[in-house]
Amino acid sequence: MPLYIVATPIGNLADITLRALETLRNVDVVAAEDTRQTLKLLNAHGIVKRLISCRSANEAQSAQGILKLLDEGRSVAYCTDAGTPGLSDPGSVLVKTIRDAGHQVIPLPGASALATLLSVAGFGGRSLTFDGFMSPKPGRRRRRLTELVERGEAFMVYESPFRILKLLTDLSEIAPDRPLIVGREMTKAHEEFLSGLPASVLQTLAERPIVKGEFAVLVSSVQSIEDFDEHE
Repeated sequence: MPLYIVATPIGNLADITLRALETLRNVDVVAAEDTRQTLKLLNAHGIVKRLISCRSANEAQSAQGILKLLDEGRSVAYCTDAGTPGLSDPGSVLVKTIRDAGHQVIPLPGASALATLLSVAGFGGRSLTFDGFMSPKPGRRRRRLTELVERGEAFMVYESPFRILKLLTDLSEIAPDRPLIVGREMTKAHEEFLSGLPASVLQTLAERPIVKGEFAVLVSSVQSIEDFDEHE
């Protein structure tokens, strides 16, 4: 039996494909990064299924259990909390285990914070580096940001509300002239996009009493800046 890798909404529960819903209804078992989170999605669409855990802390062990289910002829779908499994989320270990055992792995594409922000950025350039969540350690974060900036390519990172101001402060010093766009709470009720130079976006967020939400940050490439200049 195949393992289905199912992309799930990054916020708005309506952002799920018809194919994903059909698969979730038809499989025998749904494996989830957080069964409580996936249960909310299933309940929203009237789907009742057996749920098992497969998170970062137990992925290797859980993968063996999922493999056993597939060997027994049971179909399994895997969902992470939001977005596409394996993209700054668990899933890679599970996929490798199942594929190495000879089972088919079928992707069901859908929501991704990376693709969502990129689609509204308006930045040019032909390449993009995705670096996931930055290190919480200031020295490591600044070193990695410096490496990404020096490449000259566009890059995207994710950040929590607790460190977004620190990230933007670093970018204001390391790449003060590189336009960026910040997506906050994308697809949710309080969705917001802030664009401009790092210092400008930093000031906007720093003036708020509380900074809430999950963030994705896309920094433009050097090529993008040249494109902007040519149109001025």
